[in-house]
Amino acid sequence: MFKDDAPRLRHMLDAAYEAEVFTQGRTRADLDNDRMLVMALVKEIEIIGEAAYQVSAATREQLPDVPWEDIIGMRHRLVHAYFDINLDILWETLQQDLRPLGETLQEIIRTF
Repeated sequence: MFKDDAPRLRHMLDAAYEAEVFTQGRTRADLDNDRMLVMALVKEIEIIGEAAYQVSAATREQLPDVPWEDIIGMRHRLVHAYFDINLDILWETLQQDLRPLGETLQEIIRTF
């Protein structure tokens, strides 16, 4: 792994943590009624995806437990199809995938 990738991994972890904080005490229905919440969550997911995209290919290959393609693909979708964001998929990602990603990133960062 390249040391230059450590800040990007940290950015991913920080954004995952922020998104988790933003969703505490919230429900899926809140996304329908709070545009600011949606925009904040989308931005955090974009940050995770952009940071993942900037991680070197060599490091990505060495860390197969991180779903790099899914993360980067979601970032591309949010950025390029911002007018057609499926809030159900966004919420499902936040609820099911963010915590495991954060835990994986914490372990990786500890060993860096």
